[in-house]
Amino acid sequence: MNEFVAPEIDWLALAPLIVVLGAGVVGVLLEAFVPARARRVTQVVLTLAALAGALAFVAVLWPQIVAQPVQVVGGSVTLTPFALGTQGIIAVLAFLGVLVVADRTSTGQDAFAPTASAVPGTSYEDLARRSGLEQTEIYPLLLFAAGGMMLFASTDDLIVMFIALEVLSLPLYVLCATARRRRLLSQEAAAKYFLLGAFASALFIFGVALIYGFAGTVRLLEIAQKVQQGGLPLEGMTGLLVAGVLLVTVGLLFKIGAVPFHAWTPDVYTGAPTPITGFMAACTKAAAVAALVEVLYRVSVGVGGISPDVLRQLQVVIVVVAVLTMAVGTVIGSVQTDVKRLLAYSSIAHAGFLLVGIAGFVNADGAGLNSQVQSSTLFYLLAYGIATIGAFAVVTLVRERRVTPGGGEDNGPVEDDGVVLGEATEIAQWAGLGRKAPWLTAAFALFLLSMAGIPLTAGFIAKFGAFTGATTGGLWWLAVLGVLASVVAVAFYLRLLVVMVFQPGTIEPAAQVEPSQVEPVETGVSTSSTSDGGETGVSTSSTSESVEGEGGVATATQVQVTAPQRVVVTVVRSRGPAAVAIAVCAIATVILGVFPSLVLNLAAEASKFVP
Repeated sequence: MNEFVAPEIDWLALAPLIVVLGAGVVGVLLEAFVPARARRVTQVVLTLAALAGALAFVAVLWPQIVAQPVQVVGGSVTLTPFALGTQGIIAVLAFLGVLVVADRTSTGQDAFAPTASAVPGTSYEDLARRSGLEQTEIYPLLLFAAGGMMLFASTDDLIVMFIALEVLSLPLYVLCATARRRRLLSQEAAAKYFLLGAFASALFIFGVALIYGFAGTVRLLEIAQKVQQGGLPLEGMTGLLVAGVLLVTVGLLFKIGAVPFHAWTPDVYTGAPTPITGFMAACTKAAAVAALVEVLYRVSVGVGGISPDVLRQLQVVIVVVAVLTMAVGTVIGSVQTDVKRLLAYSSIAHAGFLLVGIAGFVNADGAGLNSQVQSSTLFYLLAYGIATIGAFAVVTLVRERRVTPGGGEDNGPVEDDGVVLGEATEIAQWAGLGRKAPWLTAAFALFLLSMAGIPLTAGFIAKFGAFTGATTGGLWWLAVLGVLASVVAVAFYLRLLVVMVFQPGTIEPAAQVEPSQVEPVETGVSTSSTSDGGETGVSTSSTSESVEGEGGVATATQVQVTAPQRVVVTVVRSRGPAAVAIAVCAIATVILGVFPSLVLNLAAEASKFVP
């Protein structure tokens, strides 16, 4: 009778994961035991402390893992420098993302509905809003999502990778449906994300089944070793391995937002709460890209041992997806009129740029793997994530405000009713923003220039590294296409900058109602016209009065028309967290663009022992 032998676990190696996921469990308990008045502050402090603690453990583990990678829990977690570097990047980006999530603007409201489960427009939702309820459950959900991302990028076991995929995805499905405003759009985004994500997960696990049928194991290193050894059971079954790897790759490309698996990205990015969009765009992409690199490199060790032609087939798939992704992201992004949708297609384009670098994972001569891809990928994920979180943080502060115009020559706003509406996401609404908030505009311009890859920004160094990885892999023509796509992307980034800086601001009128259009009635009535953006038109009321004359009693109706209300774009003040996140992202974008040596050296160390 065999006795169970408990595995020896290096708890220090698991410390970053334990801190984040353990804090998520504690956060759930806080929802039950901490009084409501102190719950929000407690959750924010716990979340930020957990992410900072995870980053501290990554720094402590770095010298040890660079010297010797370790396998933990029987090989379920393989902690390499690349995996540890990815965990550090996710912790940094998640910390900045939580700062934006935790922000409450000068209006005293955050971006989340008081009761996300309430049907939009019902009396229950109105009662919850008037009662001042807050959704503090979002912070444990963010921790679970971040923990799943960190595990997703650092496991060698495909089953554990699938579990991590679900751990990071399920909280995001819920968080996408929690927007305070535009509730139906938010819930629609969550439903689309959930349904398409379920299909992607099904393809992923089916690919895992095919790989298991080929090798009899789901651990990537063991698969590579068995393929290298060869043998009769594996003869003629290479197609099964290739099909399985392709299906697993499809599941990862869905999370990256690459074409043709990108359909969810514009709608979800637009409908989700803006802070969640920034968190998701930066952190999820980092985890999925890192997992894709891990799978390609580890499996390619064994595939290359059989036939370089099979390795080239995998490379062709990545190349085709990279070209399509760059084309769709840049071309369709250039005609967008909504800021969030523009940033969504920008995210798709950047997925293509990342894949350009990843496509060079095979050396030009076909012998061996290109280690430069790993270091350039890590730097790109950090640079892109910082710019993305900063850009969406700016979007959260640009709002619509309802005002009452005066009677002067310019009919300018003279009375502010203090009603702040949702984010002003139409690009035309951002006209004149440079005059209203010059520092905020400068920060947003810096983020856009970094995404465009302009020199002296982090984005330039990131794209240069990605394109260099493609050329060292013999794909110089793909690097040229990447440069051309970047030029096209610069056009729509600059278009937004021109609108903000050089075009004057405008006031958007609501529907005007003339007195002649109002039907006289004999009872007091108040009517108004509203639009989806919250614009309110002229309010009219009528009163009836009996007047006795020679011919009898007549009814006179007096129609009163109040001044029309219009919408202007304003910049609301942050109470601290979002402003700090924007400042840190702006400073980091400049430092990584001007002095990138330190981070590049760390990224180079992260590629030494992978695979």
